[in-house]
Amino acid sequence: MVKRAGGSLLLSIKIDRDAHQPVSTQLCIALREMILTGGFLAGERLPASRTLARDLGLSRTTVIEVFDRLVAEGLVESRTGAGTYVSAVLNVSRPKPPQPDAPSIVHTAPRLSGLMAQAVSRFGDRRRLPHMPRAFTTALPAFDVFPMAQWARLSAKYLRGARDDIMGYGDPDGLLQLRRALASHLRVNRGITCDAEQIFIVGGAQQAFHLIGSTLLNPGENVWFENPGAIGARNSLIACGANLVPVPVDAEGLRVDEALRLSPQFRLAFVTPSHQQPMGSVMSLERRFALLHAAERAGAWVIEDDYDGEFFFSGRPPPTLKSVDTNGQVIYVGTFSKSLFPALRLGYLLVPPALVDTFRTIMSKFLAGVPSHTQAMVAEFIDEGHFASHVRRMRLIYQERHDTLLAASRQRLDGLLDVLPSHGGLHTIALLPASASEVAIARDADQRQVTASPIGRFALAPVAVNGLVLGYGGVSPKLITAGVEVLAQVLEARQSPAAARKAKALEPARGL
Repeated sequence: MVKRAGGSLLLSIKIDRDAHQPVSTQLCIALREMILTGGFLAGERLPASRTLARDLGLSRTTVIEVFDRLVAEGLVESRTGAGTYVSAVLNVSRPKPPQPDAPSIVHTAPRLSGLMAQAVSRFGDRRRLPHMPRAFTTALPAFDVFPMAQWARLSAKYLRGARDDIMGYGDPDGLLQLRRALASHLRVNRGITCDAEQIFIVGGAQQAFHLIGSTLLNPGENVWFENPGAIGARNSLIACGANLVPVPVDAEGLRVDEALRLSPQFRLAFVTPSHQQPMGSVMSLERRFALLHAAERAGAWVIEDDYDGEFFFSGRPPPTLKSVDTNGQVIYVGTFSKSLFPALRLGYLLVPPALVDTFRTIMSKFLAGVPSHTQAMVAEFIDEGHFASHVRRMRLIYQERHDTLLAASRQRLDGLLDVLPSHGGLHTIALLPASASEVAIARDADQRQVTASPIGRFALAPVAVNGLVLGYGGVSPKLITAGVEVLAQVLEARQSPAAARKAKALEPARGL
């Protein structure tokens, strides 16, 4: 028996030797909780390490290690020849358990800023898509064919370098080697004339959107935004205080005439011209010039999100908006989440010369930079030619998966779902009859481990299109065919009169 006042408490400690957590960590957590919640008083002596080890069935070395950790945390103090005691500091600093009827900061919801509260209240009910390779999750590249051996070699090469480069703070603007590699890649492959000093490396495209919005927008200023449009960019700009103006899109991209009617004065415009997110249209050259002229007249900037423009497989890719921008109005945003893989959390923005000094100041004052080792590996991947080869290979693979989806749909979904061909990228859309519920169908498919996103999920305001967004890039042809079969079964079940009545009774308003 532990012969201390806290003996019964100590004997209540349960050590699970089958748990993944080490037994020393389990004991440390238990003792820390007892000390902080008043199980031991300040100045009280803990049992001897030998006694505690015997009573809990642990080695004395483990108990001594735990005592040393608690000493380092300042919760206990060791007195030579006298034992281990709870620190006297806890006389005044120990947290008091909350009373049942008293308000407690622990149980009080945090007060969000007005802008973030608005973003959460408007879109907080929309669940995050499952980011796993299953039919038909969007925004996922093909993990199964990524050249992992080359990547591992570059990683090992970099980690053998100088520790100052590996472990120190990097350039807040981004690794110069990567910025130079990107400038060369954009000139050759995307037709964009630029210098490395115009490129800034950030933690993904969404950080780029937030950085642009917080730098160039005042709260309440108007931003033209495609409707339906990209969810991540939408939420980032709302959090910056933007007043998003939902502008309809058609087969030629953003309706500039409608945008001018809705809001002649605007501060920013957000577009995905190479592959409209999510509808898949390519912005016509006429619309591109119309957008640039409108921005010039309004004194506005244009954000071009080229999230999967590398993977255009229907002939010669269209020019980027940035490549036809002669007045320096377009801020070009790119990401490696689709061209390589999302876990990199690596993106970049290419700003016009007039904004270089502004963004250099912002990066140096407010951002610590993206991890240098990730940037160095990507730079090497580009410089050694692996990136260009990978993009070419993936373009063929995504075309194969796109064609598999269309072929399986013609065989199994004819009359149920009209899957439209895409010019490129990792997803396409499928149209439903007006009487069908895109939300209910998506819910039924999700219950059978198939992701089919309703188009309304991407909309700021209700849209007339009724359908689903289907990602094909991240899954094999075999899984695509199996996913089409699941969609067919879901749609066939929904055609029964009883199912239709039930869906109508449960269905919320579309596009909200």
